[in-house]
Amino acid sequence: MVVIRGATTIPKDSPEEIKKAVEELLEQIESCNHLIKDEFVSMVFSSTSDIHSYYPAKAAREAGYVACSLFSAMEPDIEGGLPLCIRVMIFVEKNISPRHIYLRGAKILRKDLTRICNIAIDGPAGSGKSTVAKRLAADLGILHLDTGAMYRACALKALEAGIDMNDERAIVDLMRDVSIDVEFKGGVQRTLLDGEDVSDKIRMPEVSMAASAVSKHPSVRMHLAEKQRAIANKMSCVLDGRDIGTFVLPDADFKFYLTATPEVRAHRRFEELRRKGIEVDFEKLKEEIVARDEQDMNREIAPLKLAKDATLVDTSEMTIDEVVAFLKAKMLQEEM
Repeated sequence: MVVIRGATTIPKDSPEEIKKAVEELLEQIESCNHLIKDEFVSMVFSSTSDIHSYYPAKAAREAGYVACSLFSAMEPDIEGGLPLCIRVMIFVEKNISPRHIYLRGAKILRKDLTRICNIAIDGPAGSGKSTVAKRLAADLGILHLDTGAMYRACALKALEAGIDMNDERAIVDLMRDVSIDVEFKGGVQRTLLDGEDVSDKIRMPEVSMAASAVSKHPSVRMHLAEKQRAIANKMSCVLDGRDIGTFVLPDADFKFYLTATPEVRAHRRFEELRRKGIEVDFEKLKEEIVARDEQDMNREIAPLKLAKDATLVDTSEMTIDEVVAFLKAKMLQEEM
């Protein structure tokens, strides 16, 4: 029998906050330990005395953990103790090395488990970096920050406003009144433009080209890079883009540069768009990818290039599983 421990905190004592925090904690424990709900034998929750509006065990049951026994208990008051805290012990009959999970304010309880780790993945369009970053982040139980989505959102706004992508002053003026944010739901990034979820709109080919043009402007790049650094300073995450390891996070713990032939990259993007119901001409798409490579590699500010301490990975003949496995093995090797 293996015991997995976890803890989290809530901002206020309410059923909604308790349900959200418990579900988030259990999902992370499940994901990071490569478990499924049916493998949980029992869970024992304890909560501080300032939590009384809802039982954490009931929240777990409502989150779908129906095959195991559940218990809830109230902790005694401890002077100086962490307030509004929910703890859990999960019993599993599986031969694993448990990964204990401490979230939100509970991270201070186990600083040894909550060291911030940032992984930079750079590369040209279609190299697979976004897909690999998502998979790697999910396997590691950390967040994926798609930095390119932020540039795409800026480009989308400029397109909608009819602004010339080469007019830096006009784009800077536009950005003063524009809100570009990201939020994470179930570990997936959603991109918000002035409060609207534009995660699908920004994947259109015309937005991709516009994003490349917009990103060459120093003021735009500096503005969004600061946002990206602020997120990376708060939490462990995988960041993918074109200048993460060279400009945004030059001190990232691990750096990778993914590439592939233009034909392979164009085919990947072609299939991605077709799955979304977007019909495009393959040859035109390949020309746009080559043109974007040229534009990204030759811009004055933070051009696309291989960082000196990054690992180069040619993904042309590799599956996503193979790339993710290679990156994880390389990280493990560097940690030893």
